[in-house]
Amino acid sequence: MKKIIPLFSFLLLTIPGIYAQSAKKLHKKAILIDTHNDVLSSAVLDGIDISHRVKEGHSDLERWKEGGLDVQFFSVWTGEKARNKEGFFRDAEQQIDSLGILLLKNPQRMTLARTYKEVTRGVHQNKLVALIGVEGGHMIEDDLSKLQQLYELGMRYMTLTWNNSTSWATSAMDETKRGDSLSHKGLTDFGKQVVRKMNELGVIVDLSHVGEQTFYDAMAITTKPVILSHSSVWNICPVFRNVKDEQIKAVAKNGGVICINFYSGFIDSNFAKKMAELEGSKGKQIKDSLNQYYDAAKMNEIWRQHFSAELEPVRPTLAKMVDHIDYIVKLVGDDYAGIGSDFDGVSSLPKGLDDVTSYPKITEELLKRGYSEKSVKKILGGNVMRVMKANF
Repeated sequence: MKKIIPLFSFLLLTIPGIYAQSAKKLHKKAILIDTHNDVLSSAVLDGIDISHRVKEGHSDLERWKEGGLDVQFFSVWTGEKARNKEGFFRDAEQQIDSLGILLLKNPQRMTLARTYKEVTRGVHQNKLVALIGVEGGHMIEDDLSKLQQLYELGMRYMTLTWNNSTSWATSAMDETKRGDSLSHKGLTDFGKQVVRKMNELGVIVDLSHVGEQTFYDAMAITTKPVILSHSSVWNICPVFRNVKDEQIKAVAKNGGVICINFYSGFIDSNFAKKMAELEGSKGKQIKDSLNQYYDAAKMNEIWRQHFSAELEPVRPTLAKMVDHIDYIVKLVGDDYAGIGSDFDGVSSLPKGLDDVTSYPKITEELLKRGYSEKSVKKILGGNVMRVMKANF
């Protein structure tokens, strides 16, 4: 069946200037929410002041303003080895402290929200609303009292696992790569207690990074809508971090939202394949050949240049990223898709999405595809606002 474009949309697409002007106006009017940004661990924790425009990375306050961002979930992340000798919980505290310093420096430009009402108030005050998302249940160190403490410090979502599993929940990486060698799959009894406690406190259950068994175990227990803060679609790009059709349908039934990750390797299977080659035996052969002629520093520099040159031709476009939004909308409707960029946490982004100033291009692309203003507003932030309201 041929797609019928409404007259107004047709005019936007055919009369020069009107379309771009409409997209700009809509973007400004909409509440834009990004559910995942790693700038705390990639820059702020190292003392980089993002109050002003910086040359490195994807994000700072000036560029967020330029991109029309209203609400940012700041990711609190640490890997499977703690940075501090005191452990993972201390890592989380330290990163939250670094956000606190940024907030103190910029009281007229940003505000921390702990409730839905505080989110709406901050948006109306034209401030960047900061929320805290903890990326990895290992930071509670198997202790519900530490979950409570992180909530009191401002945490409003927690990703049940990062790539590493916990003693109580298995990750997508481990369920995919280790499979039957795992001592258990999914949530243990303690893991189920964690989900119930999160519901009780008003902490959104984030199911990005978790394995399929953990995903379905959590969905069976949660009494509130979930998010996937930075995940994309398996059927477009079949990698371990993306979600399958039945998972998408389960999220829709729950009333949750899947927020699309911008990482090139989760957007386009050709990019993912090339990346796997370069990180596998083929890449090792090239590195070994370079080792024969150069010292380590020079070899690493040449390898980085080669790596980038090999990946650039298969780097996806912004339109390819929007294909993932489109897929979810066509499968389950426009109430269940959102934005979870993973800016400052990824090594490659689609062409046209180079930093946080690029958000308006998403609005343009959605309008170009015939999305209504109402649908665009939902995808940019309205859907996540609904989930926040249901949780806190």
